[in-house]
Amino acid sequence: MAEFVKISQVEDGTRLLRWFLRHYPGMLQRDFYKLCRGGQIRINSSRCKGMEVLTAGDVVRIPPTLQSYQKSVKVETGEKYSLSDLEKLRKCIVHNDNDIVVFNKPAGLAVQGGTGIKKSLDKMVVALFPYDKMSLVHRLDKETSGLLVVAKNQKAAQDLSRQFQNKTAHKEYLALLNGTVSEKSGTIDNYVIKGCVFENINKIPKDIHPQRAVTDYKVLGEASGLLTWVLFSPKTGRTHQLRLHSAYSLHAPIVGDDLYGITRGHLDGALGALLKSQKLFLFAYKITFRHPATGKTITLRAQLPDFMQSVVKFLEFNLP
Repeated sequence: MAEFVKISQVEDGTRLLRWFLRHYPGMLQRDFYKLCRGGQIRINSSRCKGMEVLTAGDVVRIPPTLQSYQKSVKVETGEKYSLSDLEKLRKCIVHNDNDIVVFNKPAGLAVQGGTGIKKSLDKMVVALFPYDKMSLVHRLDKETSGLLVVAKNQKAAQDLSRQFQNKTAHKEYLALLNGTVSEKSGTIDNYVIKGCVFENINKIPKDIHPQRAVTDYKVLGEASGLLTWVLFSPKTGRTHQLRLHSAYSLHAPIVGDDLYGITRGHLDGALGALLKSQKLFLFAYKITFRHPATGKTITLRAQLPDFMQSVVKFLEFNLP
């Protein structure tokens, strides 16, 4: 018997041919077109030619002759991620229009592909928006969660890239630190080089070019004499800047930072259990920028990930 499949939101905008080759990779294109001509493959009960663009909610008729392909061949996207991964990422969208899409990126998802990286956001957004020219305009560490803006066309990409480069786009982060901070607010202004922090430029070897790193911070709450809830506003964008400033300038590394962190004190009971997520408690909470098409200023806030939300609620910390 024929099978009928409803197109999901994540596959909206996919051409019929591409959809079939994705789900039935052992199928030949000439066989696909033959089935279309014979009326065996249909969209919403209507005959099709094969190059139609599918819309979420469309129902595709799968002829019985193709079901053997589905049983014998593993369904893949051709990349290192699954359709389920794409659907999860689609649910992370907090803003979407013709020029930009903004995600609340989960911790653990790399923004860009590279050696040893199985799946990355830059490849997945191309699959989510196959008819746009997707471009990253700024970055987040793989371990960092929170707001990430992606441009959908070249004009938007150029405009947003300039905003992030000249710092007219403003980001704020929330972090839970392992330790106490003596000064409850202030500005950290020093230099970072390959995972090291230098307070005095004169102590940096002359053959090394230093990178100035500036971060405003404000303590929002403290608990147990061991944890500090902080709002960060970076003024520069150096690699691991907030992680380095927390560990070496504030002497209180971010909870879950296995690169720069050290254990200070021991927490038992419910709180200790909540902190054992092994995820980085650094979250890109708020972002403000000028929309590349309308010119209007946009401010977006994202909801804390569950692993941070549970701790913040337990400690009765407030959001800014």
